Amino acid sequence: MKIPKSILIDPERNETYGIFAVAVSMLAFAYSPNFGQILILAYYAVWLPLLFVDYRRFTWKLSSAWLPILFAAYVCLSVFWSQAAGISARAAVQYSSHIVCAYVAARTISMRTLVVGSLIGIFVVLLYSLKVGDYALDTIDGTINFVGAFGSKNQIGFFSSLGIFFALAFLVFYRRNWLGFVWTAPILLLSVYMLAIAHSATSVASLPAVIGIVALLTASKVLSRRYRRVIFIVGAGVLVAGVVAALNSGLLDVVLGVFGKDSTLTGRTYLWEQGWNAAQQRPLLGYGYAAYWVQGFAEPERLWAEFYISTRTGFHFHNTYVETLVEIGFIGVTMLALIILRSFYGHIAKVVFGDWNADSVVLAGAVGLMLIRSFFEVEILGPYFMASFIVYYGLFKLSPLPVARRRRVMVPVQDDRTANGRMPAPV
Repeated sequence: MKIPKSILIDPERNETYGIFAVAVSMLAFAYSPNFGQILILAYYAVWLPLLFVDYRRFTWKLSSAWLPILFAAYVCLSVFWSQAAGISARAAVQYSSHIVCAYVAARTISMRTLVVGSLIGIFVVLLYSLKVGDYALDTIDGTINFVGAFGSKNQIGFFSSLGIFFALAFLVFYRRNWLGFVWTAPILLLSVYMLAIAHSATSVASLPAVIGIVALLTASKVLSRRYRRVIFIVGAGVLVAGVVAALNSGLLDVVLGVFGKDSTLTGRTYLWEQGWNAAQQRPLLGYGYAAYWVQGFAEPERLWAEFYISTRTGFHFHNTYVETLVEIGFIGVTMLALIILRSFYGHIAKVVFGDWNADSVVLAGAVGLMLIRSFFEVEILGPYFMASFIVYYGLFKLSPLPVARRRRVMVPVQDDRTANGRMPAPV
């Protein structure tokens, strides 16, 4: 039995397979530490084999992906100056293959399929965490919060906030009939409830910001392209001025107080300072990808002891850019920042300066959510995270998909000659 290629790699016809693949990926991103390698293998199994279905689809305009390819190569090369070469080699292969999976997804599934698959996956993830029902002490702020099947309230908060965002995006942009309200309502309500009991300030604070971004981009649909540009320039200026004013007037401390934080972000600024001091030892190339938080090294052991991390694993500087600076230096943090900004600004520019597109509006909001979180979490730098998957998916979506070419078919032409071989006389 032959399976048509279109049900696997054609975004217009592979909705069923795409939803399944995204849901499996979501489970792998959430619970691979709990269930081991089986979920990671399942994640690879739903994406990597598609490369062999139609390789031309993935090699078409591959040069447009030069920046993530260069970054993946640089991460792999860090093995040569890493202080833990074996750990760097393994982590670099995982991260590079993770980028490849995001590339395959961008070339094969539509944004609607990604949203629906993510909602189904998030629903299963949250239900399982609700069933586990664990609470844990946050060593940074000293509070006890719901963590479910995760080891951190920020992870359960992340999936909850992403569930709220995608549910609203589906209802506004991708719903086809009234049944959309029926099946998304439980997901939305569960996500709101889990976000409330997780007490993740990062997730709570970032969600209204990205919803505001999406609302402004959606409202710009009624404006001409010229007015969109004016509003974008003015809005960007007002935003910068507002941030500067908040920092100088002490308003930032008031906002942090609403979320139960102080000016030190309950210890995060101390971690950032320690990361910056560590980066000064190897500023250009860093310690090697994933080679800093290694058991037996003096500085990580000291920080684990200070923050009561008895497992001596799963800790970071709570800032993507500080963590990247420490691991792969100034060169690495520059490339990663360009990837994130290119993915975010690229979709905003498509809406503001080009033809209005719902997919770009949703992707601008999703990548914007990851951008805000990147200042307080380390999710884009590592493999098997939904944050890095979405950022790279959004980046690869900026390049148009290959257009299927029609095959040329030989059509027999009727012969006008007469039976005796002579051409008829012209009329």
